[in-house]
This record gives sequence, structure tokens and C-alpha cells, in this order.
Amino acid sequence: MFEELSQRFEAAAKGLRGQAKISETNIDTALKDVRRALLAADVSLSVVKPFLATVREQALGAEVVRGVSPDQQFIKLVHEALVEVMGGANAPLNQASSGPNIILLAGLQGAGKTTAAAKLGLHLKEKNLRPLLVAADVYRPAAIDQLHTLGSQIGVEVFSLGSDEQPEAIAAAGVGKGREEGFDTVLVDTAGRLQIDEEMMAEMVRIRTATNPHEVLLVVDAMIGQEAAVLTRAFHEQVGITGAVLTKLDGDSRGGAALSIRQVSGAPIKFVGTGEKVEALQPFHPERMASRILGMGDVLTLVEKAAKEVEVADMEKMQKKLIEARFDFADFLQQMRLIKRMGSLGSLMKMIPGMARIDDNLLRQGEAQIKRVEAMIGSMTQAERKDPDLLAASPGRRRRIASGSGHSAPQVDKMLADFQRMRSLMQKMSRGGGFPGGPGGGFPGLPPQSGLGAGPGLPQSSRPGAHGKGNVAVRSRPKAGRKRKGFADL
Repeated sequence: MFEELSQRFEAAAKGLRGQAKISETNIDTALKDVRRALLAADVSLSVVKPFLATVREQALGAEVVRGVSPDQQFIKLVHEALVEVMGGANAPLNQASSGPNIILLAGLQGAGKTTAAAKLGLHLKEKNLRPLLVAADVYRPAAIDQLHTLGSQIGVEVFSLGSDEQPEAIAAAGVGKGREEGFDTVLVDTAGRLQIDEEMMAEMVRIRTATNPHEVLLVVDAMIGQEAAVLTRAFHEQVGITGAVLTKLDGDSRGGAALSIRQVSGAPIKFVGTGEKVEALQPFHPERMASRILGMGDVLTLVEKAAKEVEVADMEKMQKKLIEARFDFADFLQQMRLIKRMGSLGSLMKMIPGMARIDDNLLRQGEAQIKRVEAMIGSMTQAERKDPDLLAASPGRRRRIASGSGHSAPQVDKMLADFQRMRSLMQKMSRGGGFPGGPGGGFPGLPPQSGLGAGPGLPQSSRPGAHGKGNVAVRSRPKAGRKRKGFADL
């Protein structure tokens, strides 16, 4: 998401490079490109016009700063305007002064309300709160069963009265249970429709009256484009929303919904769904989203993802193993699974500044190679995972692993050679020797063209077969009188 928008913003800024300062002539040219970018991203026209007027006014009134080029100044102003359009700062959930916090989820059918309810329930549970899910969608087949299934997966209780009761009665009963049994939050999943209609809105009003919620969150599919503005306006005028949850942000949507919701309703986006998994929900931070739109990455979110998955004790243990060169295939498998829990390789890489424009084909190749490596490790015995030297000394073991994983023996040989080199380089990095993405260095499972992959620059002594009959060298000892190659020489 946002890739095309990022490219168009970059093209607009390029038009200002080489200029002495921002003037009416060159800013108008740049803003034309920005206007086309926003409209192509399905941003509502009612949002585009004031956005462009704000950027133009600030650009012409900005003081010339020595050492800052016009294109850099333009990007800074666009970033600030994007942050303001999307709400300025993160908006936390409203809190009840007493009793449970009641949250009503509304939206069209197919927007992902039921899944969003479970994701939000898990998010609150991880904050040591006790949420209750209420199944008030009595129209969609299996909606109640779906919520019960999701609730059991995340360990959150689900309340339902079947599909014969009125939705407002179910919602009210769920709130009553929440109060009586001391739940911190009650999340009410309501029914959606294929389109906005009076019956749907009337039912939502009745549910709101029956529950008196502290939050009414509109669940919006990020892929609906300019329709997001129409949907947001209709719900806000008739039901009254306090915030929004933007789902399917990991899809191929153009991003217009994220820039339209706050401007149309005045209600902030509070959460975004970034995948199908129940864990794929993040609080919405306008400044971080603006940075991602402009290709600046999102390091803070990446750090939060890592902190959520990695224990300090595990990090210290892994660092010790790296320093002592005891990093093995079991550790590598653990790290790959950790990355999977954090999200796709592509989504993580694009959070790193400067990596937003990395070739998607390279990322797909990297993910495919990681799967192949995981399959090979899955065919190893526990002893082989703990001691990679067993494989280096035994062609028969490598052939068995190749057969068990559906790969060829040379592929296993290459994977082992890459792993051995990676282990050496990670040991050097842990001692302050640099990042293992330099010439000839990298991680097995990533394509060499990405700059992070295991490239072809292996020293001869580290390649499969270097010492005869396909054996893989574990360590290469320098000849007498020859200086061992350093990291920069690999």
C-alpha cells in the first residue's frame, strides 16, 4: 500500500531540485503532481483541495533555511500537512469513568468487523485488561460461530444469545454481563449491510441507545477508495462515530481512505489492520504513516514489533551465542519464525528508512528462499540442528536432508556454506565488525541483489566442494605468512 503514492510524491519533489528557492511558479508545478497523486490514490476531492491550499500557503510563507534545499523543504511541508490531515497524533481509546469501557463496532458487510473485534480484544488482553466480545450480528451466516472461534483462539470470552434475539437486546445483555462480572471492556460486533440503507442505520441507532457506548468505531475497508468519504459521512451524521479502524492496509489499496476519514468526520483513525492474523492490529500514528507514505520508513513501529516478540533474556542469550560462534540451525529457525510473527519480510523491510523502494520481486525471492531453508532445517535431526559441523563432515547426511526437503544436494551444500559464512559474519558484527550486508556477506535466504542476501562473493575455501568431493569447509585456516582476510576484503 502507498507505494504508487510514495513514488508520485518523490517525483513532485524532484521537480524542485536544483532550484534556488520555492517560488509561485515551481510550487504550482509540484502541487499539480501532488494533486494527481492524491486523486490517483482515491483521496476524496473534498480533502485534496484544502490539503493543496495548506501546502502552498506554508511553502510560499516559509523562511529560507541555509543548507536545506527546496525539495527537502517541500517534503517537510508535505509531511506536516499529511500528519495534520490524518489527525496530528495518536488518539487512544476513550475510557469509561466507571464500569466497563463499551465499544461498538459498525460498518459495511465485508469490512472485517468480526475479525477487527477479535483483534481489538487481543490487543486489550495484551495490555492486561479483561475484554468481553458480544456477538450481535444475527444476519450473516456463521458470524456468531466465527466470533466464538476467534475468541477461543485468543482466550477471550464471547457472549451470545443466538440469532433469534434482536441485536439491541443482545448488545444490552452483553453490556449487563460485562458490568456484573467485572469485565474491563465490552466489544459489540454488529451486523453490516452490502450498502448503506435506512434500516441498517436505524438498527445501529437502537443498539447505540441500548448500550450507551464510550466508543463507536467505524470499521472501514482500506480498499474502497473514495467511497470511504461517503461511508464515513453517512455513519457520522446518523449514528455518530468517535473513531475508525482501517482494515486490509496490507492489500493493494491506494491509500485514499487513510487520508479521507479524519478530514470528513473529524473522528480519528485509532487502529489499522495490517494482515489477516489476529495479531495484525496496530494503533494508528499519523506521523509514522506520513513517513511511510513519503518513503521515509517507520522505525518506531518496527522497534515496537520486535520488542513485543523478543524477550530481553532471549536477546542476551542469543548475543552470547553469536560472540562464541555457537549460533546453530535451531537458533536460525527460531529467528525466522520470529520474523514471521512480526509480519512479512516485505512489510518489515519497507519500515527501514531507504528501503521503501526495494524491488518487490527481490523480496518475494527472499521469502521463497527462506521457506526453502526452513524446509531443509525441518529435515534435519535435532543433533544436526545443534551441530552444523555434523553436516559439513557428512555428504550422506546432506543428501538425506535434500531428499527429505525436496531439494537437490548442491542446494543443501550452498545453504550450509551460506550459513557458515553468515555465522562468522554475525560473530564479527556482534563484536563491532559491521553489518553483514556488505560485499560478499549476508544472510542465507535473501537474494544477493537485495544487499542483505548471501551473495556470490564467497572465498573459495568456503564454497561447497572446495576441499574435494563436495565436502563443505567449516573453517578456513590461512596459510603461513598470509594475512587472514578481513570483513572488507570478502
